[in-house]
Amino acid sequence: MRGLGKALWAGLCALLCLTVLFPLGMLLSGSLMGGDEALKTLGPVFSRAEGYAAWPLLPQYPTLRGYIELTLDSPEFFAMFWNSIVYAGLSLLGQLVGVGAAWGLARYRFPFRKAIFALYVFLMLMPFQVTMIGQYLSLDALRLMDTRWAIVLPAAFSTLPVFIMARFFEAVPGSVLEAARIDGAGEARIFLRIALPLGFPGLLSAMVLGFIEVWGMIEQPMTFLRSQNLWPLSMYLPQITEDSLGWAMTASAIALMPPLLVFLCGQRHLVQGIGTMGLKEG
Repeated sequence: MRGLGKALWAGLCALLCLTVLFPLGMLLSGSLMGGDEALKTLGPVFSRAEGYAAWPLLPQYPTLRGYIELTLDSPEFFAMFWNSIVYAGLSLLGQLVGVGAAWGLARYRFPFRKAIFALYVFLMLMPFQVTMIGQYLSLDALRLMDTRWAIVLPAAFSTLPVFIMARFFEAVPGSVLEAARIDGAGEARIFLRIALPLGFPGLLSAMVLGFIEVWGMIEQPMTFLRSQNLWPLSMYLPQITEDSLGWAMTASAIALMPPLLVFLCGQRHLVQGIGTMGLKEG
């Protein structure tokens, strides 16, 4: 019975994995289709043609034409791709400032510390729709609307990295810190030589989540940006029509690659960071 239960559980997990991977497989398969084949396959969905949509496991006539057109003949695509890289890179650099705040909230005792940390958690749980008006008014007052900083600054001051890193810093043994202080190490040296190396997995997990969040944002650029030359790649994909369906599949596949690579490289630290979120505050 125990062996049968394990087999059923393994089968259920495999079925769930296939369910999750199926859309990814459709996307990769569609990126290798020509425009006519993609439109024929999904014609009933996009053009209201008669019949039912069908999706083959592999394209009948695989082609790299979509990749060639995007990489060689689409400067607009590359401009938006570069904008996404800039937004993600600058936002992650800004989030590194939160390392000091996380260390202070985790290891120092001062008035209203718990209230401040609770405020961080509260802000972390608030969706963009709630804070949109406040961010819009602030950016407009600073004359930063329709600039790169309108995307970078709100992302750089995200509270999620502080929350994750604070949990990791709380796990640093107090005896190690006391021993360092007895040996004459100052607070700055303790932070740089002990806290950062021990909290590095938390820092990496926060960076992975931050990159994925910034890379896929849509509502923020729609609200804060008007110039198309400032749009990130996430704003390029909604411009898809049925006439460019195959091309759109290829663009989606290319746009998926950076966050997928970042996730795969930082998966172990990300899982560890998510697990640390559930620890009780010391």
